Amino acid sequence: KGKKIVGIDPGHQSRGNSGTEQNGPGSKVYKAKVSGGTYGRTTGIPEYRLTLQIGKKLKSELVNRGYQVVMTRTKHKVNISNKQRAVFINESGADICVRLHADGVGNASVRGASAQCSSSKSPYVSGLYKKSNKLSKEVLAAYCKKTGFRSLGTFYRDDLTGTNWSTVPTTLIELGFMTNPSDDRYMASAAGQKKMAAGLADGIDAYFGF
Repeated sequence: KGKKIVGIDPGHQSRGNSGTEQNGPGSKVYKAKVSGGTYGRTTGIPEYRLTLQIGKKLKSELVNRGYQVVMTRTKHKVNISNKQRAVFINESGADICVRLHADGVGNASVRGASAQCSSSKSPYVSGLYKKSNKLSKEVLAAYCKKTGFRSLGTFYRDDLTGTNWSTVPTTLIELGFMTNPSDDRYMASAAGQKKMAAGLADGIDAYFGF
């Protein structure tokens, strides 16, 4: 595993940046560089804190398993756009990229985890579809198995800037709903986070066939 490099992008940062950037190479669509994210309605934890907590635990777990790891950020007060995150991972020599996010909706009863990846018809990264799809399915399945979270499946999106600029297989994992009390409390707990990191790492192992 020592030769495999995993890129981790803990979503968001302490303050969003509403300046815009191209949604993908050659795109005429421009989107905000990085949005503010959601927050735990029960715990009060902002998404940018949760994603970094999980990102750091996932890094430790992967390093313990023999991987090399690169992270787009290791602190909250940064200003790194979604395009910059993708380019950083591309240039780092990473074999894959796992983007960490958490969901939020108006209905507090909605819960569960999902994966998002580019479609086979992506105007930017269609060549990565097979690998990104496999990565998404393996990581989501292992994560839900380890945590007991409901799996909402894989969603195919071609409007994610951080995925459109990627040149390596990429998945975006929505770890759970911060608007759901049970998901929120689980994700904020030390025991929950330990299982979350282990589940994500199990999925990465499965993707590489380890």
